[in-house]
Amino acid sequence: MRRNIVLIGMMGAGKTAIGAELSRRLSRPFWDTDAEIERAAAMTIPEIFSRDGEAFFRARESEVLSRVLAGGDSIVSTGGGAWMRQANRDRVTQNGLSVWLDCDLDTLWHRVRSRPTRPLLQTAEPRQTLERLLAERRPVYALADIRIQTNMGDTVEETADQVIAAIEARNPAILEAK
Repeated sequence: MRRNIVLIGMMGAGKTAIGAELSRRLSRPFWDTDAEIERAAAMTIPEIFSRDGEAFFRARESEVLSRVLAGGDSIVSTGGGAWMRQANRDRVTQNGLSVWLDCDLDTLWHRVRSRPTRPLLQTAEPRQTLERLLAERRPVYALADIRIQTNMGDTVEETADQVIAAIEARNPAILEAK
């Protein structure tokens, strides 16, 4: 059984930080799909969006996700839009457990507002864009196996504790050593 733990959610939800902490605690490899895309392309995500467009990026994202899931027993942090593709949701479901890090708009905005590395927020009204994306994506994120509500003051350690507790309650075999 491929027992990946796949973190999904909006940009700024903490997927990379929580994923790294879960990797450390559970002694599993950690894959950040955005970092893997950048490494393979030898370009940043904003550069990929600018040069090749979002559709090209999403296709590479799906390829990278398939590759890292195939290894099994990993912690995987996905980009905010990865979960929006049905094929990606199917791959995650077949190869692991999805965990939605659900943040409110104010927390997300606080975390991403000064970051120029978010191509979808390079608009005239970035907070409104973030709000629209959150509203569009929330019903699809809700399809995840587990939902973890995260808040402004939560530490990485506290959130990782919540994720582990939720997995233990739902499917403790996912946490067992190989």
